[in-house]
Amino acid sequence: MGLPNPPGFPGIVFTDYYRRMHFASISAEIENASSSDVEHALSKAGTGQISDRNILALLSPAALPYLEEMARMAQSITRQRHGNIIQIYAPLYLSNECRSSCTYCGFSYENNIRRRTLSMEEIEKEGSILYDQGIRHVLLLTGEDYKRTSVQFIADAARRLAKSFSSVSIEVYPLKEDDYSMMREAGVDGLAVYQETYDPECYRRVHLRGMKKNLEFRLECPDRAASAGIRKISIGALLGLSDSATEVFFCAQHARYLMKTYWQTQLSVSLPRLRPAEGLTDVPLVKNRSYVQYLCALRIILPDAGIILSTREGESFRDQMAGICITQMSAGSRTEPGGYSGLEATVQFETEDRRSVHEFCSSLRANGLEPVFTDWSPVMK
Repeated sequence: MGLPNPPGFPGIVFTDYYRRMHFASISAEIENASSSDVEHALSKAGTGQISDRNILALLSPAALPYLEEMARMAQSITRQRHGNIIQIYAPLYLSNECRSSCTYCGFSYENNIRRRTLSMEEIEKEGSILYDQGIRHVLLLTGEDYKRTSVQFIADAARRLAKSFSSVSIEVYPLKEDDYSMMREAGVDGLAVYQETYDPECYRRVHLRGMKKNLEFRLECPDRAASAGIRKISIGALLGLSDSATEVFFCAQHARYLMKTYWQTQLSVSLPRLRPAEGLTDVPLVKNRSYVQYLCALRIILPDAGIILSTREGESFRDQMAGICITQMSAGSRTEPGGYSGLEATVQFETEDRRSVHEFCSSLRANGLEPVFTDWSPVMK
């Protein structure tokens, strides 16, 4: 099949490209790539001429024998483009209230869990604890409950925290462009919005209730946020819901489009692996070797993008990947509202790296990396 290049100019949204593609067909293309395809793709690394075919090859089973070479290339590109710096951030959950039903999430509406929405005073206390740990970049998260965690509630929380933190990002339900403008005025400079899965059939199966069922409204969140002046955007796919290699292909194409269209916006990508959560114990395994392949491929495909690795992953794996292709990492994370101050609520998912911020940063420095806490350009806020 033909693989049209993603639109690379303002006025054309990624949705138009996405509608022309077929997830199952891309999966077949990836599966059928050959070793010669992989070698040709590797020869293009660092040239700025990575094609769609090259991306398919780098994500294919045929690329696994070249994993060490891919890791060396990814490391070289990372050091050249990003230096030895690892940007440190921490999540701050404002609420685990949710009106959406998602089969993979501990906050899903049907789950009988301990729900909590923080007061402004509790939010400030959580922020104070993180600040005392050295954190200066905070990511605010909620479930999808538009009444308990209204746009105004999120903006009020951001406004209070922006007084202390150099960077405040949000990972909340999809908003309209005017709402993102409101967030920008409240001091929000970053948005994380993960598509979860780019497989439309899988998307329908795992999103059973609520606004999250609207695939395209979510898909166009980065466009609306960038148009509203949000200067840092993170996208990603949750690996384990559908075919992982194909998810990474679509995520990479989405990132390429955003970087071309909104060239003044800093773009980061994350590929979280599905973790056990309330109501979810049978978690498909995305093997480490394949996961490393996807992360290294992303670096080769997207040399200037940030790549995020959260505390979903274990200590040893995080330490190893930090030295290869990662540029942003969370530390000391709690995934429940009030978790830093000891309040009781159900977590969204289990974390694997439970080191304190200090312990984690000491490990980075021991490996020749430099943790950075203060956002590099708060003057742009």
